[in-house]
Amino acid sequence: ETERASVRQRLLPAHLMVLFAVALALHMHCSCREVLRCLLDGLQWLAEPAGRLRVAGDAAISQARTRLGAKPLKRLHDLLVGPLAGPGEPGSWYRQWRMVSIDGSTLDVPDQPRNAARFGRPQASRGRSAFPKIRFVSLVEGGTHVLFGTRMGHYTESELSLARSVIESLKQGMLCMADRNFFGYKLWKQALGTGADLLWRIKKNRRLPCEKRLADGSFLSTIYPSRWARRRGRGGVRVRVVEYRLEGVEEAEPLYRLVTSVLEPERAPAAELAALYHERWEIETAFDELKTHLRGARVVLRSKTPQLVRQEFHGLLLAHYAIRKLMHEAAVKAGLDPDCLSFLHAVRVVRRRLPLFVMTAPSRRAALRESVLEEILEERVDSSRGRRNPRAVKRKMSSYPLKRSQPHLPPIPNIADHIIIVK
Repeated sequence: ETERASVRQRLLPAHLMVLFAVALALHMHCSCREVLRCLLDGLQWLAEPAGRLRVAGDAAISQARTRLGAKPLKRLHDLLVGPLAGPGEPGSWYRQWRMVSIDGSTLDVPDQPRNAARFGRPQASRGRSAFPKIRFVSLVEGGTHVLFGTRMGHYTESELSLARSVIESLKQGMLCMADRNFFGYKLWKQALGTGADLLWRIKKNRRLPCEKRLADGSFLSTIYPSRWARRRGRGGVRVRVVEYRLEGVEEAEPLYRLVTSVLEPERAPAAELAALYHERWEIETAFDELKTHLRGARVVLRSKTPQLVRQEFHGLLLAHYAIRKLMHEAAVKAGLDPDCLSFLHAVRVVRRRLPLFVMTAPSRRAALRESVLEEILEERVDSSRGRRNPRAVKRKMSSYPLKRSQPHLPPIPNIADHIIIVK
């Protein structure tokens, strides 16, 4: 489909390089040749007992990756990656809606001239920043932490610009949550056009006059594309506004404002929506899995050309999805919330079992998969829901406080007990 299949018989055929691109994400601290050895170890039984399979050199691996390009990995990602939770599974549903959130993040890429020219780098107060960066925006399914609909771009490209492509992955029956920086008339209307319902936070200075007060304390208002349209009453979209405070919660903001496309309070009461919005934090946990536990803290992607950066990025997403899919299967099998399983433990299990999977006959892989699921179930963790931390960084020269000087805030086990709807 992407016209990247191998025509000649090669030492590194295209289908092997697709698997290799995903394996790179599982072994970010290893060289390319070492990652290839991990894959080929599973095929050692095909060789003579005293012999060793030939491992290609770095130049051959780079050429094979370049021949493959980024399109097959992106196409595979778009075909495979999507929500996993079945109806009623814990953490993924609110009433009849599948909960999803949208947000963005960045990743460092190698400091190469072509990467810097294609992706850009952040501004620095002294000299230049250490590495170019890519920016990406993604949807995440609550509960399973699956990142889907992801789009990447230039560092200077705004999250709002990337979100216009990501929004198209929304479907009817989803309830999409977003932070206040995403709210805008055009993006709101585009998201509504997908058939999904929305629950987005808005800035406190956004003008939303109360047009009708509802029984649960929320009220109806109308958003317009411009001030001119507001004055003439043209192009308005009706929304429901929920304003609330968190009473007795340390470092809570004075007022929170949400807008939703669910206009009927009996379908989604204001207090429930206010508590539900804080599930949006799940996407931050998913980004932490991707960037800290899978890639590694402060690890730079290894690819030195823009095409291979895109390939490696989608390999990273596919690896995260594969691990999360196994965790979801294990949780369903045991009747657990996937949030109670350790992602880091699952990563270690997959790293250790990958060569064994390669060498196992297809007729026995189902049994091996079952043993992997059983091992993933061995490590349990406390649920991350209700967890919160102040925004801080460990690196110096930032407007945020140093992380080591910021104590962790106590978790909120049941945020609904602290919500006061403002009427």
